[in-house]
Amino acid sequence: MKKDHLAETTIKVTDRRLRLIAKSANLNNPDDVTEYLANKKGKNGYIDSLISAYERYTRYNEIFWKKPNVKRYSQPPYVPTTEETSILIANAGTKYSLILSILRDTGMRPIEIERTKLKWLDLNRGLINVETAKNGNGRTLKLKPQTLAMLKTYLAKHNFNLNDNVFPPTKTMRSVYTKIRNRTAKKLQKPELRRVSMYSFRHYFATMLYHKTKSILIVKEQLGHKRIENTLIYTHLVNFAEDEYTHGTAQTIEQACKLIDAGFEYVTEMDGIKIFRKRK
Repeated sequence: MKKDHLAETTIKVTDRRLRLIAKSANLNNPDDVTEYLANKKGKNGYIDSLISAYERYTRYNEIFWKKPNVKRYSQPPYVPTTEETSILIANAGTKYSLILSILRDTGMRPIEIERTKLKWLDLNRGLINVETAKNGNGRTLKLKPQTLAMLKTYLAKHNFNLNDNVFPPTKTMRSVYTKIRNRTAKKLQKPELRRVSMYSFRHYFATMLYHKTKSILIVKEQLGHKRIENTLIYTHLVNFAEDEYTHGTAQTIEQACKLIDAGFEYVTEMDGIKIFRKRK
């Protein structure tokens, strides 16, 4: 797989899944593996991932195998509310508040956070150059001022070289985040917080961006997707009810510009007063 230039994460995941199969079936006996997969308990998506791993094994080892068909049931991802993301960031501690804030600001994947090197950060302009994952497109993303300030403080405490990765491995981040999330859910008696994974911050970013811009192409570009089909899901994830907005009014151009800078969008004009709104 290395010769085919597959990502290191893909190689590791495939290896882990093959080792799991090998505990109960002979990898060189396709019928044995087929029977194992037929009796394996789990969601269809998980079984399909095992099938994909073994399919790679048979291809590389020139083993004939009639791959079983498993239907994946598509289910939309969970999109947390602004309140939920804010609660988790506030209770995450210095380092993980920064990591979660970057996820929320940029929609980066956790693996892209892991790969971030010091030389890819433009602290003067608040930009991150992202090396893509999942065969997507590389991109340059903007941090909000508060997140940028947190990043500068974090970097000042470490002696990173230009080629160093500045954040922990994905596995470590997910493990620590899960503990933070579960502890926060228990402390605040908000069990619904357990639905929020690190990847949920990416779904939040994409949904909010689409709501703000109404442009699926902008969302596609910011997420680094190559196929528009992967982005279209964000056009219908959330039903934005009227009571989820806060409103603002402007009588002058200066007042209108301040509202726009604060993220408000123009709605209409009544009696000479311009009305704006922004999602809470």
